[in-house]
Amino acid sequence: MMSGRYTNNMYSVTGYGVKKLVHPNTVLGNTTFSAYEYAFPIIRLADLYLLYAEVLNEIKSKPDNEVYVYIDKVRERASLKGVVESWATYSSNPSKPTTQEGMREIIHQERMIELAFEGQTYWDLLRWKKAQSEFSIPVQGWNVMGKEVADYYQIVTIFTPAPFKIKDYFYPIRNYELSVNKNLVQNYGW
Repeated sequence: MMSGRYTNNMYSVTGYGVKKLVHPNTVLGNTTFSAYEYAFPIIRLADLYLLYAEVLNEIKSKPDNEVYVYIDKVRERASLKGVVESWATYSSNPSKPTTQEGMREIIHQERMIELAFEGQTYWDLLRWKKAQSEFSIPVQGWNVMGKEVADYYQIVTIFTPAPFKIKDYFYPIRNYELSVNKNLVQNYGW
């Protein structure tokens, strides 16, 4: 999130700069800007693997090797051990991947990490029905207006979003569509 466009004092309002999915030669300097085209992926194989693992976990009473194999394919690309081995070795809850609920939480975490800053989080949180709690949290960042180094490293609230309501999980049906088809019912809350 930038402070503005085409200004002399352009900065990230949170103090964080993300360069994921940006061409490596693109540079934003103090006085210059150079941009290069980048073929932004619409969907990645890792996304498909994690979606498939999520579906398999939901249709089975407990996760099995078929669920683990798709998560492990994503983890293998990052040179990480398999999900069951990692949780058994490094976790205080080594049996978490053996239950449907535990595996659901792990899959959610894996998606948040693997697909960070790719535009998937919003849709995932809607699908998981976590948007109401997650989108109501104030956005925090570094104090980019700090005059001294010590001032900069203070966490400040950037803004508090409007509360996410249950009705926000749905889009309203246009009044015109409701008048054309009398069998339609307006979505909840609209």
